[in-house]
Amino acid sequence: MSPLDAPIQAGGSISGRILTEFVDGLIAAIPRIVSGAVFLLFAYLVIRVVLTVTRTVLDRIYPDEERLIVDLSVAVVGLFLWFGAALALLTIVGLGEVAASLGTAGGFIGLGVAFALKEMIADTVSGVYLLKDPDFTPGDRVETASVSGTVTEIGLRKTRIRDDDGELVVLANRDVEKKWTNRSRTPTSSTDGAAESTSSSTE
Repeated sequence: MSPLDAPIQAGGSISGRILTEFVDGLIAAIPRIVSGAVFLLFAYLVIRVVLTVTRTVLDRIYPDEERLIVDLSVAVVGLFLWFGAALALLTIVGLGEVAASLGTAGGFIGLGVAFALKEMIADTVSGVYLLKDPDFTPGDRVETASVSGTVTEIGLRKTRIRDDDGELVVLANRDVEKKWTNRSRTPTSSTDGAAESTSSSTE
């Protein structure tokens, strides 16, 4: 036997063993791969339905000029849904430790996003309440914590009030909703539940 035959045979044996282990590992992983593929397809369909419903609901709430808010909200919801789906997929294919690490990091990122959007959410919720309140409508004379004047427009995030000097003041809805008093009606309404009159009180 040639001196070169032994290294060649050893190399062939190692290559064959590596190939065998690879094939065995691939065969063992097939169920997980199939499960992951099925889950990914299911997640895609569910997320698509959720985003469609979310956009439909937001389109009914926000006017066309605030389309950016709708797009941003849908994008944020989609990001969180896909991130959750990715973590679940990693767990299904046997990478649970990686999924746990990413989940922890994602939690901190989620807190940051929630903190960044908290004012917008607060304005929107307050705007919905103001729009549905029959005692707070355009044309009413109101008094807030910072300005008195006539309501000219109520949006989902901002309210515009024309003050006594004729200046147009734009206020965040969360600031208006905290405390306001309607001075146009007798008795007038206020958010703290007190009824007030436009005329001076008598002894």
